[in-house]
Amino acid sequence: MANKHVNAIVIGSGAGGGVAAKELAVAGLSVVLFERGDWARYDEHNNDELTSQRTFPLGCYFGPDNDRYWRVAVDGQGNERIVYPNDWSYHNNAACVGSGTVSYGAMAWRFMEECFRFKTTYGHVEGSSMADWPISYHDLEPYYEKAEWDIGVAGDDYQNPFAPPRRKPHPMPPFKHNREAAMLEAAARKIGFHPFPIPMLRNSVPYGGRPACIRMRNCVGFACPVDAKCGTQNTVIPVAVKTGNCELRIKSQVYGIMTNGSGKVTGVEYFDERDRRQVQTADLVVVAASATETARLFLNSKSDLHPDGLGNRYDQVGRNLQGHAYCGADGLFEEEVYDDVGPGASVAVGDFAHHNPGIVGGAMLANEFIRMPYLFSGVRPPGSAGWGKGHKDFQRHNFKRHASVRGPVQEVPNPESRVQVSETVKDYWGIPVARISGFKLDEDIKTARFISAKAEEWLWAAGAKQVWQSIPGTGVSGSQHQSGTCRMGDDPQTSVTNKYGQVHGIDNLFVADGSLHVTNGAFNPVLTIMALGYWVSDYIVKEWNHGNRFG
Repeated sequence: MANKHVNAIVIGSGAGGGVAAKELAVAGLSVVLFERGDWARYDEHNNDELTSQRTFPLGCYFGPDNDRYWRVAVDGQGNERIVYPNDWSYHNNAACVGSGTVSYGAMAWRFMEECFRFKTTYGHVEGSSMADWPISYHDLEPYYEKAEWDIGVAGDDYQNPFAPPRRKPHPMPPFKHNREAAMLEAAARKIGFHPFPIPMLRNSVPYGGRPACIRMRNCVGFACPVDAKCGTQNTVIPVAVKTGNCELRIKSQVYGIMTNGSGKVTGVEYFDERDRRQVQTADLVVVAASATETARLFLNSKSDLHPDGLGNRYDQVGRNLQGHAYCGADGLFEEEVYDDVGPGASVAVGDFAHHNPGIVGGAMLANEFIRMPYLFSGVRPPGSAGWGKGHKDFQRHNFKRHASVRGPVQEVPNPESRVQVSETVKDYWGIPVARISGFKLDEDIKTARFISAKAEEWLWAAGAKQVWQSIPGTGVSGSQHQSGTCRMGDDPQTSVTNKYGQVHGIDNLFVADGSLHVTNGAFNPVLTIMALGYWVSDYIVKEWNHGNRFG
């Protein structure tokens, strides 16, 4: 029997898609929310570090699985190889209800005003596709606020002198520092930095009918055992379903967006949980499948009127892929700085996010989440033993004497970092897979060296006895912070959507994920993705209520 026609299809249940589904359903639209994965239940995963979203040598519990999903990675010499989700070159995002918001570290940053005016602030960089966003921070500020209060953020931006202006405080107080963070906070003040508590999508007090965080060490990369981490799976999606207007359809792989003879979207084709081909029709479609999968879906949705894929008339879909050039420093201390109070990261400085002389952009700096033993086994100063007794002795002696400071360098976008679809490799269902290629510009590495030096300075001030820097490689980055492949803009020749996430030339097709980002900020991007979910949905609802059915 054919599926019943609905007003809206939302593809992807993560930060942007979960929000969009809720907003449309609450407004009275009938919605089908597609998720390729299943519910992620803590009791089925527990604290097994070997399946954590940060390590996954045995495969990732949060999906996707290696048996059905693979991609093509291209190295700097143009060599191709097939990669699976437990390979870093896959650039994986979770595949479950809530997506990465189930297992993320939950840092809840607002981008600064300069992040939206990157080209105006810094000018042009050779080889880049730098541009300003078509919206400003002030346009998005009410939607940041809505995300913070709807989903739940603990923090206090009034302690951050570099924070952008806000109308309302966070709904929950910030977390108290553990021993390591308190030490780093004091050191930062000593050298003239301006430390403050990291805003977190995590309950510091009971909120939204869920308990407060229990401060366990297993957090980033894991689900929460008490449901105190705030993701779309335990906030907005239940609200959407409770309206009676939203059906959540799990284990459903969307492989094509259908269009009619006039080029408008009519619905989607997908494989259901029994691998049967199905069709779902709708008045409009919102795609929020991640920067890699949204671009792949657009490129695979070809027709006579869209021979190169949807939104790709000017070859912009898939270009400008960005992640974050993570960098920083590690330090070893004489005394133990670890007190087993998780999740670890709680103190940050924003002194170097922007306006560093001779540097384009920058990054916030924060202490790192607790590294569990397997992940810590890869933390070694240069020249250390990588195996044997020396390696084991280092692990035993330094696990509780180690601290790390890291920052997400805002990469300068370039059009050659991109997602394409392979001409030869197909996945389990016979769908052409994503082909990921590209590189960081020299400017990104220059900025990373600058930021790492500041991290080193901070650790020395805290009393470290040994410090070493970590500088990223030059390859493409687009993992958990992936963005940029369907960027918004006013000019269809240099962007994929308009400022409302509406695909140029296809009025009833929208994007509501990190693909929209023109630049990816000097901060973790998830709160911005949530805010964009509200922003795009608000436009759709207002137009719908004024009689626009996008037909």
